Amino acid sequence: MKTKISSSHLRRAIFVREYLIDLNGRQAAIRAGYSPDTARAIACELLATDAVRADVQKAMAERAARLGITADQVLRKWWAIANADPAELVEVRRVCCRYCYGKNHRYQRTPKEMAEAIASFERDKLKAEAQGQPFAAEFDPAGGTGFDPRKDPSPTCPECFGEGEEQVFPKDTRDLSPAARLLYAGVKKSEKGFEIKMQSQAAALENVAKHLGMFMVKVEHGVSGNLADQLQAARERSSMR
Repeated sequence: MKTKISSSHLRRAIFVREYLIDLNGRQAAIRAGYSPDTARAIACELLATDAVRADVQKAMAERAARLGITADQVLRKWWAIANADPAELVEVRRVCCRYCYGKNHRYQRTPKEMAEAIASFERDKLKAEAQGQPFAAEFDPAGGTGFDPRKDPSPTCPECFGEGEEQVFPKDTRDLSPAARLLYAGVKKSEKGFEIKMQSQAAALENVAKHLGMFMVKVEHGVSGNLADQLQAARERSSMR
């Protein structure tokens, strides 16, 4: 003899299945066939019942067993992402400007830049002499060599006033900690340079809260405003069936 399953129980089972996809109660209710206008309230009502919570927990356990993973493993990864230090991937530093350590606070070059500047001066001088045009007799070394962009700003610099310049320093991904490796989501290159992408730490923390049932407690005890009215109306309709 076949057991007849009511439409309400069938829809509830579909809701549980759909809820496991993204843990979004409203969207799960819509995909289960409930009206979008009342889907949020229906989802709150369903997730507040012991039967549905038990079905969700059972379905999650069965899925974890099939995949060979545990909730602890998942939570540990999400928690690691939520607490990873973004500074392990990229830093923003205030560094010295070109005038901070130059002689008499004039523009300072690196040795390579100085050599290139001298070579350019000599080429321009020869060209000017060949055309009979006036040109500077000697090269002006300005603030000399020794520029090091890693130095801190000079508090006596008359150009940046000790504020320096903002520089972005990406880190070597080979040296990342395990948590930072989870946070790292790759590099996006463009014509203007590149962007270091990261996993959303806010989303990671939200997932931890969801899987620990923190939001379910909020659904039961912390609903307020218009949503509370919708939930109460849904319960009253249910009691009249």
